[in-house]
Amino acid sequence: MIRRAKECDIPQIVSIYEEILSLEEAGKVTTGWMRGIYPVEKTALSALSEGTLYVLEQEGKVLASAVINQKAADGYDKVSWEFDAESEEILVIHTLTVSPFASGKGYGTEFIRFYEAMGKEMGVRDLRLDTNEKNKGARALYKKLGYKEVGIVESDFNGLGKVNLVCLEKKI
Repeated sequence: MIRRAKECDIPQIVSIYEEILSLEEAGKVTTGWMRGIYPVEKTALSALSEGTLYVLEQEGKVLASAVINQKAADGYDKVSWEFDAESEEILVIHTLTVSPFASGKGYGTEFIRFYEAMGKEMGVRDLRLDTNEKNKGARALYKKLGYKEVGIVESDFNGLGKVNLVCLEKKI
């Protein structure tokens, strides 16, 4: 079940961030994220306060989370998007995380399908997202789900410094 997050979900969401960061530090995954910088508890709390934080929950356990809103990420204005759309005509997913202990079960795909259904329900024209150029796993997932890479932009990303963001989109 995917639902809007509640304050009581924050510790589990932060735990997923920490699990992913530990794997990053061990060289087992490459996201481009850094412990203490991004993502952190403040990342989740900010989205929670805006009502844009969602979780995938199974049997009371949060297994995945994401931020879904209409905010273009830093650098989106430099991208030559294939589909011309105003900010109210797009939906963006940010910080999609799946617990490494639950990976390989289709939860990332399920979250993207939820995001797409939300976009259709809202009547937006274009779905947009980004990922670090280094994050080959996410790039492969998004490609498999029909998202097109439309550009790579250098961005000052969430305190991580200069990051090359791969920008992707899918027309609804």
